Amino acid sequence: MATTADIRNGLCIELNSDILKVIDFQRFQVGRGSGKVWTKLKSTTSGKVIEHTFQSGHNITEVRVERRKYQYLYPDGDGYVVMSQENYEQFTIPNEMLDNGKFLKEGDTVDVLFHSQKETMLSVELPATVILEITYAEPGVRGDTATNTLKPATVETGAEVRVPLFCEAGDLIKIDTATGAYMERVKK
Repeated sequence: MATTADIRNGLCIELNSDILKVIDFQRFQVGRGSGKVWTKLKSTTSGKVIEHTFQSGHNITEVRVERRKYQYLYPDGDGYVVMSQENYEQFTIPNEMLDNGKFLKEGDTVDVLFHSQKETMLSVELPATVILEITYAEPGVRGDTATNTLKPATVETGAEVRVPLFCEAGDLIKIDTATGAYMERVKK
């Protein structure tokens, strides 16, 4: 048994017969009352994000998880095929379990969280950023740089990203996989 003092980002807990992963948390004290811990939790079964507030000192049930690295191989009709880097075993991750899978390219490494006792897959984590090549982008209009204007561009995985006007086909760009936003242009 753990308490609210043990809450941290990435911790998996059991609440209302569901396994939830802590995305964000904040501790606060209100007046003379006892402290509280506000949490933002993501369900590993449905992917739904909820907010929950615990009283300080409240007991929580921590779920033991194992983090294993897998290499992404190719997209399948109903998911993404990955391979274990330890024993070369392959399996398919369902589409609904992987957020922003459209930014994965062959050979990328993903972290898969497994429930230690039940050996069931809980969630999949992409790398924080990926570097992809732009395959198609409309030409930027000269002199239209007074504002932070963005244009659509297609990257090598087929995903569409909004990029600044100076980005062209063939450029390498860094993308935040959590939001799908352009971060910066990368030198070749």
